[in-house]
Amino acid sequence: MNYKHINYRGYHKNFRVFFDRIILSLQVDLIICILLNISAMIISESANLHRLVIHKTGNKGKEEGIKFSKSPVQLNETIRDLLIRYFLSPFKQQEYFNFYHDADLSLNEVFHFSAAIFDDPGSFYLNSVNLANHLYECSSHPKVKPGELYISYFQNLELDGQALDAIGIFKSESKETFLKVYPDGDNFTIEHEDGININKLDKGCLIFNSERENGFVVASVDNLSKGNDALYWMDDFLKVRQRNDQFFQTSQTLALCRNFVTEKLPETFEIDRPGQAELLNKSMKFFRENDNFVMEEFVSEVFEQPEVIQTFNEYRRDFEVERDMRINDDFDISGQAVRKQARVYKSVIKLDKNFHIYIHGNRNNIEKGYDEERGMDYYRLFFKEES
Repeated sequence: MNYKHINYRGYHKNFRVFFDRIILSLQVDLIICILLNISAMIISESANLHRLVIHKTGNKGKEEGIKFSKSPVQLNETIRDLLIRYFLSPFKQQEYFNFYHDADLSLNEVFHFSAAIFDDPGSFYLNSVNLANHLYECSSHPKVKPGELYISYFQNLELDGQALDAIGIFKSESKETFLKVYPDGDNFTIEHEDGININKLDKGCLIFNSERENGFVVASVDNLSKGNDALYWMDDFLKVRQRNDQFFQTSQTLALCRNFVTEKLPETFEIDRPGQAELLNKSMKFFRENDNFVMEEFVSEVFEQPEVIQTFNEYRRDFEVERDMRINDDFDISGQAVRKQARVYKSVIKLDKNFHIYIHGNRNNIEKGYDEERGMDYYRLFFKEES
C-alpha cells in the first residue's frame, strides 16, 4: 500500500481502520515501525519463527553492561510475520561462511552454544544468555553501539532446497523517529516515537543446522559497521571464514586474476595499462559467458602465451599458500559472485586528477606516447561516434 496516495474521502472510517491495525501490530516493548514508502517483500510461507528472546548489550569498553530478559517473548501472528520479514529479508547474497577455530572447532563460542541449542532446544534461553555474554566480551571497540540483541530459533528455513532448523542472531543499534497520526474526535493527533525500521537490519547471522563437521553453514550481514569496527562482528564474535562453495571459488579465482594482472604481470613482462585493462576485460568476459569454469580453458583463452601461463600458474600456487586455500581446476560459476567482483573489476586508467579512461574492449584503438615539448605522456584514442 502506498500511503502517499491515500484517498481521504471517507477518511474518518478509513483512518480508524488503518490505525487500529497499526496499533495492533505495536505490541512489543520495542516499537517496530514500517516506513510509509516501502514495498512488500515475499517471505517463505514455510519459515516459522519458533522462539525469540531479546537481550540488550552495551559497549564493554564503556562499561555499559548487559540487560537480560527473564524469558522468551510471546508473539502474536502479526508481530511474528513482521519479525520474520525484518530478520530474513536482508539475506540476499549467496555468500556463506563456516565457524572455525585455530585450535579446535568446539572452542569457537558461537559454534559451541549453537550446537548445544540444536542438540537440546530446551537450552535455548540459557544459551541465548551465553551468546549475549560472549557478544559483550567482544564489544570493546569505541565505535560499537549498544543495542537490542535478538536470539531466535527458526524451523523450515530452506537452504539449497532443504528445509532446516536455524538459529538467528540479530542486533539493532540504530533508531529512527516516526510520526504517529491517529483520529481524535473530529480531528487528528500527531505524535512522534523512536523505533526500529524493519527494512534496515543493522547486523545479523543465520546459523543453519547443516554441515556441522565443517562449522555449520552461516550467513551474515553487517549494514552498519565499516572498517576496523566491523571486525568485531565477523572476526571476534562469530569467528567465521568463507565456505568453500561455488561463490567462494568464483570470488577467489577472480581475485587471483585481478591481482596477477595488476601486480605480478607488470613486474615480469612489458605490459602497459591498456594491455592490463584488456586482460581484465577478457577475464570478466569468460566468467560472464560461461556456466562452468575450467582453468586450462581459461588461461589458454585469456593469457594465450605459454610464458605468461607458466608465470600465472606459479603465482596461483603462491596465492593459495598465502591465503591457506585451494582454487579448484573446475567448478560451477556463481553469477552473483561475478556481479559482486565486477564492482572492483574496473578497467580504468586514471590520469593525474584530470581524466579517467574506461576501456571496454578493442585494445588497438588506444595508443600511448610521449610529448617531448611538454614533457608529458599522452594517450591517443580512435573512435567512430561521440555521444
